[in-house]
Amino acid sequence: MKLAIVTDSTAFLPERIQKHSDLFVIPIPVILDGKIYNEGIDIEAEEYYGLLKNSKEFPTTSQPALGEALELYESIAAKGYDTIISIHLSSGISGFVHNLHTIEEAIDGVKIVPYDSKITSMPMGHMVEAALDLADQGKSLEAILTHLDVIRDNTYAYLIIDDLNNLVRGGRLTNGAAAIAGLLKIKPILTFENGKIVLFEKIRSSKKAFNRAEEIIGQHKQEINRPLKLYVIHANNPEMALEEQKKLQERYPDVSVEIGYFGPVIGTHLGEKAIGLAISAQ
Repeated sequence: MKLAIVTDSTAFLPERIQKHSDLFVIPIPVILDGKIYNEGIDIEAEEYYGLLKNSKEFPTTSQPALGEALELYESIAAKGYDTIISIHLSSGISGFVHNLHTIEEAIDGVKIVPYDSKITSMPMGHMVEAALDLADQGKSLEAILTHLDVIRDNTYAYLIIDDLNNLVRGGRLTNGAAAIAGLLKIKPILTFENGKIVLFEKIRSSKKAFNRAEEIIGQHKQEINRPLKLYVIHANNPEMALEEQKKLQERYPDVSVEIGYFGPVIGTHLGEKAIGLAISAQ
């Protein structure tokens, strides 16, 4: 088996695998003031948040065209690969990974496996990293997919959003949850449930919301009987990310806490200043 791993640009990839010869990344478009930017190619996170502050229109995102994915798969096949695992942004946020099933048998002699991460950003990047490492170790396709399932089934993320308007306007959170938040002047904790972003708990202040999220992460830490990874992910909010990293590291000193950021696509949905706390099985 010669295996390629495909992912999309919402994955936060560890530096050590970014140039891996078996890794291929599909950019996801962001539309800002009528201009299309391909995440990771035309625009990076730091530049994007600067443009976002001065944008006249509400930004939107779009799925990559299926034709682009098929062209990439064909180019991978031409390099001699016979197997592709395509790990993508949660189907609860984007229909892209679901649509890939329509072309999974399009290339003769190449097995294409679309894989719904049910998450995004750093935990999804960890899945990509794990798949590449296992392939380098000569593991079978079945063993790699089984391990990806273990990571996915033991990944939890909690989001503390500065402003819910982006999620509501983008259709990624129900208006009801936003209305409740506004009425009670609460700071909601959001989470992923079956790959969709939902309201987890209503908290009265940011400080209490962060404390509660840290506590929930600790509960999962006790439940997951495997080596773990902890993440702090931010949308142009590095100071708060560092603060949360320090707090989590002091609270859970036996697990290293990594910091990453939400790129333009996820930043569009969550809004600037959002913070995510996540835990994954290794």
